Amino acid sequence: MNSFGRLFRVNVFGESHGASVGVNIDGIPAGIPLKQEDFLPDLERRKGGSRGTTPRKEEDLPFIKSGVFNDHTTGAPVTILFENNNTRSTDYEKLREFPRPGHADFVATQKFGGFEDYRGGGHFSGRLTLNLVAAGVIAKKILGDSIQVKAVITEVGGYTNPEEGLEAAIAAKDSVGGIVECVVEGLPIGLGEPFFDSLESNLAHAVFAIPAVKGIEFGAGFAAAKMKGLEHNDPILDKTGKTATNNAGGVVGGITNGNPLVFRIAVKPTSSTPKEQQTLNIASGQVETFSVKGRHDLCIALRVPVVLEAVTAMVLADFMLLEQFRPRVINRP
Repeated sequence: MNSFGRLFRVNVFGESHGASVGVNIDGIPAGIPLKQEDFLPDLERRKGGSRGTTPRKEEDLPFIKSGVFNDHTTGAPVTILFENNNTRSTDYEKLREFPRPGHADFVATQKFGGFEDYRGGGHFSGRLTLNLVAAGVIAKKILGDSIQVKAVITEVGGYTNPEEGLEAAIAAKDSVGGIVECVVEGLPIGLGEPFFDSLESNLAHAVFAIPAVKGIEFGAGFAAAKMKGLEHNDPILDKTGKTATNNAGGVVGGITNGNPLVFRIAVKPTSSTPKEQQTLNIASGQVETFSVKGRHDLCIALRVPVVLEAVTAMVLADFMLLEQFRPRVINRP
């Protein structure tokens, strides 16, 4: 439900317009240096307020409530809270009558009987990706400097030049999606537990927890369906497992092969488009015209790279602990 991982276990909580959102992380090795300042660079990358993103601005300061003493992790669960201070809940009152097409409004009401917090999308909001980014900061520390996780946006609205895609969206006064690619360098051979806990299985599981993600592909991905076997195969060059090509994306049989891990995700257009659209009016029982009010991202994909890095690091940190590539006490005196 709201937890993910086996040894490095992440539990998220909170709602977009509630008092706060937060994360509790269990299984963190003791002895990792950790201060509030360590979270700020990645949290800044996730923030709205820039061109094409939501104008809602929050400080997004992480308040560490447990699991850290003398600026080091203690081995106990780490709990981090983020306050919600810039909310405009009245923007969402009309959405009780008009559940947004493409959003969780309708299904959430059906599943939870109308008791869900609908303001700002509630527990379904992208606001909760703050929790994932915070967990990712700690996960990156577990991975260490030898493993580098980097995600970049490669396409916006069908344009390989993100700026052109954003300009087209602004001109159309509508939201757009995008493609984000993640590359991980420095992984050892052997991460992944087939059958159901292959590396790809776990990454896909975590990636689809990011709101608006609709697809994932590894290496050559869907293009592999059009390739011949000889074309797709990655010739092994030496005993380190280095390959001449990387159509597999660094994973074979669900296990890392020592080459860079490469995968891409598809991010859908923000469902809260300013354009008028047709949908059911719950109160009248009729399909009517409405438009979404409030503050929303024109292209949510612009804020996804750091979130994708975070969930990737979470999965990899869990596997590194499972394989005992990382000890339960780091920087032992």
